[in-house]
Amino acid sequence: MRTLEASRITKAVAELCIAANVHADPGIREAIRRAYARESVCAAKNALDMIVQNMDAAAGEKMPLCQDTGMVVVFMDVGQDLRIIGNVTDAVHAGVAQGTREGFLRASVVRDPHDRVNTQDNTPAVIHYNLVDGDKIKITVMPKGFGSENKSTVKMLLPSDGMEGVVETVLETVRKAGAAPCPPIIVGVGIGGTMEKAALMAKEALSLDINGENADPHWAAMEKSLLEKINALGIGAAGFGGEATALAVRILTYPTHIAGLPVAVNLGCHVSRHKSAVI
Repeated sequence: MRTLEASRITKAVAELCIAANVHADPGIREAIRRAYARESVCAAKNALDMIVQNMDAAAGEKMPLCQDTGMVVVFMDVGQDLRIIGNVTDAVHAGVAQGTREGFLRASVVRDPHDRVNTQDNTPAVIHYNLVDGDKIKITVMPKGFGSENKSTVKMLLPSDGMEGVVETVLETVRKAGAAPCPPIIVGVGIGGTMEKAALMAKEALSLDINGENADPHWAAMEKSLLEKINALGIGAAGFGGEATALAVRILTYPTHIAGLPVAVNLGCHVSRHKSAVI
């Protein structure tokens, strides 16, 4: 069994918080460039160009891509053959606080939904643990801005609603969101499980490669079809119209109850920040 000091987790989380906020995902950057090449609406084309310029400036100046540096969501795949010395949850929170200080990230988290007192260091994070084989730990840090988070939905469909109901739920969510989530967006969809499982899958789907596709042919076809339908809505980059409302749709699914068809839609803005490390 391998041993790991919890302080290593703190260091990794701090570095990932800064990297996710400063360096755009290369796949997203290239997808925006492709959207720019296709776009015919002048204002939308200019918006896409400015997004790429902002990405380059952020990386060059080591400044955050966006003023909303988000509430930090952390996915932890922990190997069962790994013994961690120290409190893992405390180590993650310490890493978020350290990354916030060292990266000059905006403090965006309040300690209580009622009294709204700022914690000043973006803690606590929202942490999801998953036990896996092996003796390593994979950490994915996702700073989630609330311009997009506020437009996300969970809907408890019935089996009789079918795939048509799933499609309409996704389209309705994007349609109502309009320009608020800073399009072109990434659309994460969770289908199945229970209410909370669907929501978690929708969030996790935003960490997938936007240039990949579902391993299941049915869901891969739905990802492609939904992307076409979303872009046909004409919201466009920054809400200026055109073809680039979304860059990708990614779907995760799970078995569900005979009486249910839970669907969650989590929207990510055009930077949809996430970085991972294995230690």
